[in-house]
Amino acid sequence: MVMFLKAMDPFLLLFILGLWLVPPSLTEANAREKHFLIQHYDSKPKGRDDKYCTAIMRQRGLTQPCKDMNTFIHGDYPSIKAVCGDKAGNPYEGGRLRISKSRFQVTNCEHRGGSTKPPCKYRATSDFRYIIIACENNLPVHLDQTIIAK
Repeated sequence: MVMFLKAMDPFLLLFILGLWLVPPSLTEANAREKHFLIQHYDSKPKGRDDKYCTAIMRQRGLTQPCKDMNTFIHGDYPSIKAVCGDKAGNPYEGGRLRISKSRFQVTNCEHRGGSTKPPCKYRATSDFRYIIIACENNLPVHLDQTIIAK
């Protein structure tokens, strides 16, 4: 075993040790955060109309089968992530979720109906809304809903 470790590249050894030291819950949260970003984040949308929804839903792999409804949050990611903390978010539903203190620009993409098989067509509605998210390790991992600002 010692001969094997001596023969290994030092960087490879550090990488393997790093994998061993990273807690599984942290790597799982990071994977869930990436999934959240794919499904719900678009920093700079090109238009926010029906064509935008149809294109982004296809690009993000949300059309196998056609997803009924999906919301994209626009703006900078640090502002969304900050909802997981007290500066930009408040506990919601007994602390299980977080609600943003400020509104975010969002686009809702709703499947127009018909077949759930591609090609999928979507109708877009744009608004400014409060977002309600679930967080793990201070990372957004699930968009629960949005609330219209009054």
